[in-house]
Order: sequence, then C-alpha cells, then structure tokens
Amino acid sequence: MATAVTHAAHTRSRLKFNRLGLWLFLVTEVFMFGGFLVMRFHLWGMTRPDLDQILGLVVTSVLLISSFFMNRAELAIAHDDRRNFLWGLLITGVLGIFFLVGVVALEWGLLPVRLPWEAEIPHHLRPMDGVYGAVLFGMTGMHALHVLSGVAFIFVVWAKGRRGEFSSQAYWGVEFTAIYWHFVDVVWVFFYPALYLIGTVAH
Repeated sequence: MATAVTHAAHTRSRLKFNRLGLWLFLVTEVFMFGGFLVMRFHLWGMTRPDLDQILGLVVTSVLLISSFFMNRAELAIAHDDRRNFLWGLLITGVLGIFFLVGVVALEWGLLPVRLPWEAEIPHHLRPMDGVYGAVLFGMTGMHALHVLSGVAFIFVVWAKGRRGEFSSQAYWGVEFTAIYWHFVDVVWVFFYPALYLIGTVAH
C-alpha cells in the first residue's frame, strides 16, 4: 500500500515538472515567434506582398479545424474512448499535412500548378526577393518546421495509442502533443493576418 502511494506521488510530481518544462519551452517559443512579427512590421511596414488570399484562407481554415479534432482526441482518451481518440489524431495529422502542402508546395511555388481560382500559374516570391521574400520564407518556414514536428508527434502518439499505451489515467504524451499543436495553431492566427491581410499590396 505504501509503495503504491509513493509511486502515485512520484508520478504526480513528475507530471507537474513535465508540464512546467513544456510551458517554459513555449515561453521561449513566444519570444522567437514574436521576434518574427516585429521583423515583419519593421521591414514591411504597412505594406505586404501580393499573396494568394484564397490559399491563405484555406490553409488557415484547415489548421483551425485540425485543432478541433486534436481537442476531440484528447477528450476522448481522457474518457477511455479509444476509437474517437485514434480517429481524432489521424484526422489532425492529415490536416496538418494538408496545411504543409498548401504553404510549402503551393505558396512557396515548389509545385508550379494553377489552382482552380487562378487564371494562370502565378509568380511566387523567392527567398532572395528582398525583404518580402526573406520575411515570408523566414516566418512560414519556421512555422512549417513546427507544424512538421507537430505532425510527427501526432503520428508517434497515434502509433502508441494503437498499441494501447494511453488511458484516462496516463496520457501525458497526448496532453503534450495537444498543447504543442494548439500553440502552433495560435501562432498562425497571428501570422496569417500579418502576412496576408495587414497593409497595402506593394507593387
């Protein structure tokens, strides 16, 4: 009995320090992403490049919807609903991949395709295109790297979940992944208007 109580106390203590470590890490991330926003307004002022508005709205919607399914997955495992937990994670991961395709492949122009709402294949900024290219690729590139990391976490947790490694009594890995994913989504909520909406289009 005493051993069980000691083990439970140790588990709670470890979980508390895990959460503290995660939040301290996210604080450092806030400073980094905040620095990107300061850079954007310092270098672009109240102007912006002519980016694809529909694509920007689509990838933003995809990322926000993914947060909904991530939250469903976390709530499901908290109630030992393994089926909805796994489906929620899988949908979140797939939507994360769609976001990466939209930003990296389409917005960056790595896939030279004409989207249905475009009359022709558009010209895309390149990293060497002055302050507009540097800021765009710096902000979207760093964010895409975090999304890619989040997708990797999601599929690792999904694989572990299929093996039954999480339950309502032990799901720190799920909680960590959910918090990280929601953080990445919140960052894009600030990046999206800064890149696509604020300022007049520079010619």
